Formats: sequence, C-alpha cells, structure tokens
Amino acid sequence: MENKCNYYKRFEEQIENAALCEEKPTLLLHACCAPCSSHVLELLNQHFAITVYFYNPNIDTEAEYRKRLEELLRFTEQAPFAKDIPVIDGSYEKEYFEAIARGREQLPERGARCYDCYQLRMKKAAEYAFCHKFGYFTTTLSISPYKNADWINEIGIRLEEELSSQSGGKSPVFLYSDFKKKNGYARSISLSKEYSLYRQNYCGCRYSRMQREEAASKC
Repeated sequence: MENKCNYYKRFEEQIENAALCEEKPTLLLHACCAPCSSHVLELLNQHFAITVYFYNPNIDTEAEYRKRLEELLRFTEQAPFAKDIPVIDGSYEKEYFEAIARGREQLPERGARCYDCYQLRMKKAAEYAFCHKFGYFTTTLSISPYKNADWINEIGIRLEEELSSQSGGKSPVFLYSDFKKKNGYARSISLSKEYSLYRQNYCGCRYSRMQREEAASKC
C-alpha cells in the first residue's frame, strides 16, 4: 500500500523554520473566497507577512467574482488578525478557465477539469510571487473537503521546482498545505458565522453550480 504524504506535518516543519527568521518571511496567499481564507489567515498571520492574491477565472459570472472579492476585502478589514493585510485583485480572466474546460464540460467535479483549474490559479499566483520576490507562496484551496490536497501540493511543489530551474534556484518556496486538518475546516465555518460571511455552495464555476442544482432537484 502506497504511503500518503503527511503534508500538514511538512507544513508544521516549515513553520518551525520560519520562526527562526529575524523577521516574518513574506508569503503570497492565493485565496478563492473569504470563508476559505478566514482560518488560513488566522493561522498563517502568526508566522508570515502575508499578501492575499485573489485570482479565480473559474467563477461563472463577473457579478459573482466581484461579490466574492468584496467579501474578502470586508473580512480583511474587520478581522483583527487580518487587518492591514493587502489584497490584490489578479483580474477576472474567464477566458483562461473556459480554454481548459473546453471539451470536458461533462466531467464530474473533482476530475481532470478541476485539476487543471487548481493549476491555472496556482501557476498565476506562483509567477506573481516570483516576480515580486516573495519568500513563500501557497493557496487556501486545501481547506475545502471537496478539494484534493494531494493534487494541490503536487502542483505547488512542481511550480516551485519549475521556477527554481528557470531562475537558478531563486524561486519562492511552496508552503505545504492541508488546511482542513486539525479542525481547520470547522474553524472556517465558525469564523464565517462570526463575521456573517457570504458562503457559496459551489466552487465558482458553472459546472459545479449545475451539478449542485441537479443534485438538489433530486432530493
């Protein structure tokens, strides 16, 4: 039986190394929404100087995109542990998601289309982190029980290796993540209630929304 990697343990080891630095290392955190960011910001702000990067071309409409971004901005203004953390709008580039989804519209959620969606968003974040000389980069995606943490970490590790190879070893470090562990997902729900955050019942793309609506109609 193949041994699965304990990404949370690796994350904790990285945290211990970060604590040895005289100043908090810089971290670019790709965020998908305010609820998923809540616990992650609470946890990571203790160890890193964070900048949030909102890049989600998978979201089905611009109105939904703006609603999620505005809710993230409101949360970072109100939560004491997130105050003054800058939020960068990576821009709404729906055409890039549509390109990777084309021909795979009927695939179920958590399939190959989702893998490429993770990769699309994480690659843009990693490139931004590299260009702006961040020490680390990671994503909030792994807090969701609907997201494959193995895929997310595999993508992050590969992006770090590719950037390192291109730059002679000067890539930002990928911060391992499985933020749902140790009641992380439950804590995100609690924080969402505390700050009355807008929570969605689908990931953002129209395929996920249609699958949830279809499932609900059968109940």
